[in-house]
Amino acid sequence: MNEVPESLIIVAGRDAYPLMLVRAARDAGVKRIEVLAFKGETRREIAAMADKMHWVNLGSMQRFLDTLASIGIPKCMMVGQIAPKNLFTVRMDKLALEMYRKLDFKNAHTIFGAVVEAVENLGIEILPGNTFMECYTPKKGLLSKRAPTEREQADIELGLKLVKGTSDFEIGQTVALKEGMIVAVEAFEGTNQCIKRAGRVGKAGCVVVKVPKVGHDMRFDIPVVGTKTFKIMKRARVSCLAVEAGKTILLEQEKLIQLADQFDMAFVAVDTRFSTAENAETQRT
Repeated sequence: MNEVPESLIIVAGRDAYPLMLVRAARDAGVKRIEVLAFKGETRREIAAMADKMHWVNLGSMQRFLDTLASIGIPKCMMVGQIAPKNLFTVRMDKLALEMYRKLDFKNAHTIFGAVVEAVENLGIEILPGNTFMECYTPKKGLLSKRAPTEREQADIELGLKLVKGTSDFEIGQTVALKEGMIVAVEAFEGTNQCIKRAGRVGKAGCVVVKVPKVGHDMRFDIPVVGTKTFKIMKRARVSCLAVEAGKTILLEQEKLIQLADQFDMAFVAVDTRFSTAENAETQRT
């Protein structure tokens, strides 16, 4: 993004990413930030960082859109997860039900895609979720001290093929493999639950690959990895993690690298525009 907006709306989901974005946007020069938060999802400490807060109930689509329109800021970012189970239990208002019933297929892409379209119809531009976050996205190459073994590299290659090859099915960004066998694939439950399942099924030594799908909409779903995921990988005895360079947010990147080294875990950022052989060569150098 070349021009830094003077004002910005942040639609904030759960966990630490929205808080980090507020800090990064301030550092980039955004003067006014208003946050639209969801009751029961968004961390309340973000209120101290915003110029103004707006709280709405998840599922209250009409209130959500009316609030966005009333703020009067033409730039918006949508960041932070919504707990997957809440999308099944949330109480929808009339407008949300109408939007939901119009969808031929119900998945994260179509649901949030419909929300994005409704927001853009208000004349609000939604910026990619990694805007202002360049320093939190890794470049291609080895991040940990230990490089993937030959076996782990083969599992990374298979994992990349699987995630990119099944993009049309909207089954998630994460896959766990071991010795060429697909152990667990992320569905609606999320990355951490997928990793826990991999540990139960595959035991020690699984390789985790977390990358966005082909045609991934970076406006509302950015792959994010934090310390919680690393601790879950430790308990699951994961031996290697591969993420996509430039398209993954690493929360507390230096701490994640320290944890990878502490756990003797290979940690690598790959660029899917290049061949797996080129990525492997980058890791060796």
